[in-house]
Amino acid sequence: MHSDSKTRGRVIASAALNCRLSLLMAAFAAMLWLPLPSGAVEMESLYTVEVPLDPDDRNARANAYRSALTEVLVRITGTTAAGESPELVGLFPNPTQYVRQVRAAPDNMLVVSLDGAAIEGVLRQSGATVWGSDRPLTLVWLAVDWGLGDREIVGADDPERFASDARSIDRNRLLRERVQAVATLRGLPLAFPLLDAEDLQKIGFIDIWGGFDDPLLEASARYEADSVLVGRIRPEQMEPPQWTWYMDGQRFVWPGEPEMAIEQVADALAARDAVRGDEASELLKLTITGVNSVASYGRVQRYLESNSLIESLAIVSASADRVIYEASVRGGADRLRPTLSMSRVLAPAEQGIDAGVGSLPAYGSPTGGAPLNFVYVPEPVAPDVMPAPEQEN
Repeated sequence: MHSDSKTRGRVIASAALNCRLSLLMAAFAAMLWLPLPSGAVEMESLYTVEVPLDPDDRNARANAYRSALTEVLVRITGTTAAGESPELVGLFPNPTQYVRQVRAAPDNMLVVSLDGAAIEGVLRQSGATVWGSDRPLTLVWLAVDWGLGDREIVGADDPERFASDARSIDRNRLLRERVQAVATLRGLPLAFPLLDAEDLQKIGFIDIWGGFDDPLLEASARYEADSVLVGRIRPEQMEPPQWTWYMDGQRFVWPGEPEMAIEQVADALAARDAVRGDEASELLKLTITGVNSVASYGRVQRYLESNSLIESLAIVSASADRVIYEASVRGGADRLRPTLSMSRVLAPAEQGIDAGVGSLPAYGSPTGGAPLNFVYVPEPVAPDVMPAPEQEN
């Protein structure tokens, strides 16, 4: 009797599990036909620029649109030479036809939004490179020695975290704006540290100035940046600033002005991630584990469909914890792998660190076709906000 009861229990449990898997699979299959949002919001920011409008120029609007297109070409191709290339500029004889939205801004400036899909289509058809909208976030640590013992770390734009005098606030803001201006022109996402109590418990000026890897990387971990750029600057002396860049488990060191440092980072990332329009596509198998709910599946599906490298996507199989896709990928596995690795949705199933020091990397050549195995990264859960305790009268 006891044995029959255990047997019935196992049958019921097995049936319940099979039912759950069937429902999950049915939900997965149903969602394949749902219209899922893409990464259009990210693309919109890349294709929106602010350009000057000359009030004394009879062709001010046309020239502003041409300037906007030139700036966008630099962002999207990943190379500053794009804006000066007669071949590329010649692909767009009438920039006005790509203008989607225009609005006036202060100081005779014009905010122009261009048609990203149309511009990308022309670039791909011509065989030009296209750097997709899913771009790595770079965290910037700047240590500045102003002389006479006056040393500071440049942080996020919050005056309360800086020294109390206005001069310190202004000079840090100006330095930060110099760096951010170049990053904006290149379409490179940047972040500066908060310099709150959590940061300052892990890192100090000496750690940044000395380029000590362990405290730098430990303090950077909370920001979930894909690369970390560290600068040491002495504005009052003639020696050039020194830079250390942590990316793809490697460490690169070079001298140069802040603007040049951002240009070099953007050049290296674009060379790694941008894909030529005439680059051959490859049919790949992509395995993602940790996908155990309709919500997680939907998030993964939306992310993959918004990836500009993926031309087509189909599910090969799905289980209670894993989805296997077949994807046609422009540029193959060596293009797709770093793009997926820097996302907030997926993480490599196996990740190794190879620390070394060298010149800036030269990406672009195939490195082999390791399997594409990734793990789903759940969205962070916001902490519960506790109500303030009532004060006793």
